[in-house]
Amino acid sequence: MTSLRVERGATVLAIVCLALWVGGLVALGACAAPIIFHVVPAPLSGDAMGAVFRRFDAVVISCAVVVLGSEAVRIRVGAAPASIAARTRTALAIVAAAAGIYGGVRLSPAIVALHAAGAVRGFGADGAELERLHEWAEAVAKVEVAAGLVLLALQVFTLPRANEKAT
Repeated sequence: MTSLRVERGATVLAIVCLALWVGGLVALGACAAPIIFHVVPAPLSGDAMGAVFRRFDAVVISCAVVVLGSEAVRIRVGAAPASIAARTRTALAIVAAAAGIYGGVRLSPAIVALHAAGAVRGFGADGAELERLHEWAEAVAKVEVAAGLVLLALQVFTLPRANEKAT
């Protein structure tokens, strides 16, 4: 198998994972969560969204690992020296993966635990901590979405053409 085919395969895999990851974050965070919190009464709304985000965390972490693996393949088989766009792609993959894994391993479990303990955003010390963690989770998700969208574009932009010689 030629290095061009390997690089294209790794790119397709990264694009599919980024689409699932970024699309899922937008669907859940921007579409589903506001409606659930508006329509479903507390604490059921928090229970429901906590369960949804915990399940989606597994998708995010899996996608992050695949994107990093795809990036490693592209680095290994790609032309040297790497372009600025390719180096930017690598850096953004690391940032997005770190954000996704941090959200899934640290932020979501802490939010779910506080909610399960009866914390209500804005009420008492636990509520203040829940609010702080929720704001952090939103900020981290925005980093994931922004980095993911740029990564999607860079995946395509940095793909070598068939007439370019891959090493």
